[in-house]
Amino acid sequence: MEKRRLSFWQIWNMSFGFLGIQFGFALQGGFMSRIFQTLGAGHDDIPLLWIAAPLTGLLVQPIIGYLSDRTWHPKLGRRRPYFLIGAVLSSVALFFVPHSSALWMAAGFLWILDASINISMEPFRALVADKLPESQRSYGFVVQTLIIGIGTWVASNLPWMISELGVSDSAPQGVVPMSVKVAFAIGGFVFLVSVLYTIFTTSEYPPENMEEFEKEKQKKNQFIPDIVNNIGNMPTTMKKLGVIQFFSWFAFFTMWSLANPALTEHVFNAPAPIEENYNMEILQEKEAFDVANTSFQKASNLVGSAMGVYGLSSMAFALLLTFYTSKKNINRKYVHMGSLILGGFGFAGMYFIDAPENLKYCFMLVGIAWGSILSMPYAMLSSSVDPKKMGMFMGIFNMFIVIPQIIAALGGINYVSSLLGEEAINAMLVAGGSLIIAGLCNFLITNKSAISYQS
Repeated sequence: MEKRRLSFWQIWNMSFGFLGIQFGFALQGGFMSRIFQTLGAGHDDIPLLWIAAPLTGLLVQPIIGYLSDRTWHPKLGRRRPYFLIGAVLSSVALFFVPHSSALWMAAGFLWILDASINISMEPFRALVADKLPESQRSYGFVVQTLIIGIGTWVASNLPWMISELGVSDSAPQGVVPMSVKVAFAIGGFVFLVSVLYTIFTTSEYPPENMEEFEKEKQKKNQFIPDIVNNIGNMPTTMKKLGVIQFFSWFAFFTMWSLANPALTEHVFNAPAPIEENYNMEILQEKEAFDVANTSFQKASNLVGSAMGVYGLSSMAFALLLTFYTSKKNINRKYVHMGSLILGGFGFAGMYFIDAPENLKYCFMLVGIAWGSILSMPYAMLSSSVDPKKMGMFMGIFNMFIVIPQIIAALGGINYVSSLLGEEAINAMLVAGGSLIIAGLCNFLITNKSAISYQS
């Protein structure tokens, strides 16, 4: 089927739902560790508490990709039914997450939230490949990244903004502050509205041969054999991209799970107070705990705000690429390589900065890597796989995202960072090294169609 070229605003509309998806991911990535710490978790416990997120992605995304390839609804099309289901579930989960009263409850809500976000996310990736001719693929994924950058910056700053409006950062022992609860509620609302905007403003191409498509749907469900077969026969370029993805997502999982304890302690000198170190029956010690806890919560707001800078810089990077790719082709391989190496220097720099206000420069570099991670691998992949199996391969590709996160959560981060010492900030050095390795692995990519559009 000959696909027509779309305008900027048509691509913007079809990608706008990613604003809500990124609100969910940014609030989860920036503040779940803070919630875990508020509920009593030590920083060595945090990666394991995060394991729900990658495990959910490993299970959900291939299933959703497979099902959406075999779906056609006369009004909602192929991918949009999954946008809607995921948006409703995610919005509900975002509201309840900060109301958790125990660690097991917060970890359980994280599981539900991540599963719900994943139901919406991969169909959005597949939609770009479904709707755009190959000459616009880089452009389409870069516009998605632009919207993701906006969502990351705004959502990461929400608790700080709400605190500045007078909502309290203080809370009793073991209770998440109201500023975080309000931020998550706003995030749920934005998630639902932005996805609905895409659903109502975007149409989808029907299957090229509806009769053949219906016959395929009537066949006995071969989900497990099909998944296994496609994993075994994935294109060589996809495998090489998987190596790059492994080190990239190991680095970013390290940031999401450990940046808050690392930076509140190392940069702001305001670590989470450990309840066992205070006798709460003595008034002075209880007051000291409350002071330390409020300092930690305020420092966490500032860490979240600093992390928002990586959304802002990824947005600026994506905007630059949007203007460029609308007119010319790019070398995706070298753009991705340079971006990841810069991000690696950003992570490593967090160890060496001497003032909190310098954190923003580190996250600017991290944002360039993030902007590339959200666009270049998918542009390279979409030029290397069967379009009829785009949803399934996008789901399978997610394995290279979640497996490194599972390894990190099961002790990989703690083990590697412990080789450098006991300080939590060492995790950021590990993230930096991992991202630089990911950048150098781009030398593995040799497929000309993946590297740049071949007219």
